[in-house]
Amino acid sequence: MPDKHIKWIMLALAAFTIMGSYYTYDSIAPVAGLLRDERGFSQSQIGMLNAVFNLPNIALALIGGILIDRIGAAKAILIATIICTIGASLTAVGEPFGLMLFGRLLFGLGNETLYIALLVGIAQWFHLGGGALAIALFFSMARVGSYSADKSTSWFADVYAAGWQAPLWLAAALTATGVFTALIYYLVDRKLPHLRAVGQKPERFMLKQLTGFSRSFWYILWLNVLFASVFFPFRSTFSIQYFMDVKDMNLADAGTANSYVFAAAIFATPVFGLIADRIGRRASLLGFAAALMPLTFFILATTDYGLWVTTLLMGISFSVIPAVIWPSTAMLVEKHRVGTAFGLINMIQSLGLAAANFCAGYLNDVNQAGPENPQGYDAMLLMFAGMSLIAFLSTLLLIIRERRQPGRGIEARFIGQSDAAMQRH
Repeated sequence: MPDKHIKWIMLALAAFTIMGSYYTYDSIAPVAGLLRDERGFSQSQIGMLNAVFNLPNIALALIGGILIDRIGAAKAILIATIICTIGASLTAVGEPFGLMLFGRLLFGLGNETLYIALLVGIAQWFHLGGGALAIALFFSMARVGSYSADKSTSWFADVYAAGWQAPLWLAAALTATGVFTALIYYLVDRKLPHLRAVGQKPERFMLKQLTGFSRSFWYILWLNVLFASVFFPFRSTFSIQYFMDVKDMNLADAGTANSYVFAAAIFATPVFGLIADRIGRRASLLGFAAALMPLTFFILATTDYGLWVTTLLMGISFSVIPAVIWPSTAMLVEKHRVGTAFGLINMIQSLGLAAANFCAGYLNDVNQAGPENPQGYDAMLLMFAGMSLIAFLSTLLLIIRERRQPGRGIEARFIGQSDAAMQRH
């Protein structure tokens, strides 16, 4: 096989590895109603299942990024998939509640390291160009996992009819397939290291290194953190229950409605990644996408428009931001610090996700949100709208700074590594 094709094989392996993990992360929302009805879970307990997913990574995501820079992405991917599978299995056992929480915590520990390692691996294999398209295709397959989790309520109706536990065992089985693809990735990476980028030997880590990133990096970090802290708690934890209680949908229809955002992202994300590779304008694309999020929640909270309006707005935003933000971040730091940079972002992002999941569940409980009181969800929607607005403001600052850079920074079609990483202080 020609060497130029190997990177696409590695991308496919990375994509199939993440798909099962995304399915498992999003497996809580479809069973939320069953957990409430069959086990008496409160909204706070349901929110905690995804909040605890992020807790270990508040402290360990940065460590994971540093570790990836030292042991290599491929080895980290394999180790992480094994941890994910153990965590997903314990979640499926699910009783007592403490064991279920521990399973989600362990799954989160492995999944965050897996996510960072796969992004670093793709950046290494596509270091000569096409990084935005490659990462966009990677995220498209991840969205297949999320889409499948939402559609599973109708695709596997018999599984859900068996109760809350069977769907979680299905998720654990899909996570386990990632161990196989990760092993192949590891073996190929070991055999052909000359085909990917190899940065200089990592420096000894010191906390002061975290202050060496540019202001543009910090602006893009806060966009990343706030966007994730809005999108995933809503779409992956509370949205299906919200659609059932507020829009009077059944479980299958609510899951299908939620899946449309992920379905759109499967096809649209590579398009926006290709656009970013072809024309640049990365900060402007991020600004456009970030502006749609506060509008989405404002419409949900204050109007009776059909779900297609907010689904379209959120779907566009969710297609653009992941496709553009990660390759843009890689352009803003030195190659040998990409793992550390991604780890720092995910560390703070994990704190945001945990806090947002907990706060959203708390607000729903305090306001007695449910089918008898659909207005009780308004506080949660307004919280997400406010966070989205701050994310948009951070993006405006990024646009202003990048347009003042020599060569117009990440707004340019091409950007040199030395310009991106070394001259931005």
